Amino acid sequence: MLIIGLVAAAILGPFYTWRNTDNPSASRFGIASAVAVAGAAVTPIAMGQCGFAAESTGVDHLFAYGLMAAGALLGLVALQALFDRADGKKRDTVAMTGEIRTGGYRMGWWVPWLLLSPTLIILLVFLYRPAVETFTLSTQLTRLGAPRSVDVCFSNFTEVLIDDPFKLVAYPLLAIAAIYGARFWVKRAAPGSLSRRGADLAAVGAMLSVFVALYAVFSPGGGGQVAYRPVYVNTVIISIGIVALGMVGGLAVAYLAFREIRGGTIYRTLLIWPYAISPAVAGVLFFMIFDPTAGVFTHVMDTWFGIDVPNYREHAVLAQGAIILASAWKILGYNILFYLAGLQTVPIDQIEAAVIDGASAWQRFTKIVLPALSPITFFLLVTNLTYAFFEVYATIDFMTKGAPAGKTSVAIYEIIRVGVNNGDLGRGAAQSVLLFIAVIGVTLWQFRTSGSRVSYGGA
Repeated sequence: MLIIGLVAAAILGPFYTWRNTDNPSASRFGIASAVAVAGAAVTPIAMGQCGFAAESTGVDHLFAYGLMAAGALLGLVALQALFDRADGKKRDTVAMTGEIRTGGYRMGWWVPWLLLSPTLIILLVFLYRPAVETFTLSTQLTRLGAPRSVDVCFSNFTEVLIDDPFKLVAYPLLAIAAIYGARFWVKRAAPGSLSRRGADLAAVGAMLSVFVALYAVFSPGGGGQVAYRPVYVNTVIISIGIVALGMVGGLAVAYLAFREIRGGTIYRTLLIWPYAISPAVAGVLFFMIFDPTAGVFTHVMDTWFGIDVPNYREHAVLAQGAIILASAWKILGYNILFYLAGLQTVPIDQIEAAVIDGASAWQRFTKIVLPALSPITFFLLVTNLTYAFFEVYATIDFMTKGAPAGKTSVAIYEIIRVGVNNGDLGRGAAQSVLLFIAVIGVTLWQFRTSGSRVSYGGA
């Protein structure tokens, strides 16, 4: 099985070089093939070929092949950079090699690296080294405080996925095919036509197919597998709710606060203050507000309107809604701050021209203000999603502790529950690696889709 992966890497190398270089040659093809094989062989050698052992499953083979492909691609990307430099290709950014001239002084190539060395050392010690150790832990069966650990290869990963390798490959490929099919249809359809409307609907359906495919590949539990599918569903629902409510609410409040009013500076400052508190404090505040026995919200609804509010910790929808509301309120000030800064860049002359042309307030907002705010919106989309994935643990822990029946247990809460509270470091590390890969994938997807529609004015 290992030989198949190495042969595929040897074929991938020349193909990648042929697609990405302007001067393909037999020597470059040979170098690319050797680099791809070397990159693909790193992971199996480091892990002792456990993914291809006799007791390994088809899903283990898929993980091993995936790591081999990632190693080969990383090596080819680095090699391609060397080929581009040899061909004299100029990059958009200034290279950090060669001689740098600043004013009347000259600095060698080593000066920037010397100045960056404190930062690089900190990153190496506190970021890259723990990342490597996390991946190492994810391949082991180890308990918190246990003196020994046992290598389990990819078992901590495969137990959260379905055990059918064919479906594990087929579902994501079908989603990718749907995306490219919808993109091809959008390019071929004429703007404003019925076909274009169908293509736009197909594009939305293709985007939703990604979430459906991920839902299908996670294990529902049973048969020795971990029930990770409910965690995925909770993460999607709560993350989308936080991002949507936080960004829409932030834009709405910023648009109102941007108007010229008496004491506007003080008012805007007070609006931004909630971002200064921690997620734990936000969880405590909303716990006190929605507490079924002594909460302010419950008391007001009962005494003023005669409404008996049910215990939100006993209803899945109410619990998820409370988490979304608390987390969105926490990040609301952050969004308001950036939208207030972005509104100052909106061209006033275009708004005045639209007023003269008879455009309504809604038309001015959708046709002028929103496009001008697209860079800010794209930035906030990335940061809000990162917050929703990583910063909600304390809020959930104080408000619901994952209840009811795990309906508010998102990925980051499950990682800490399994890895720290239960002491299962291997499974917790594996789930953290999966969350990291998911965040990287979502970010790249945003840059490929939303990033292409961002308008930077005169840029």
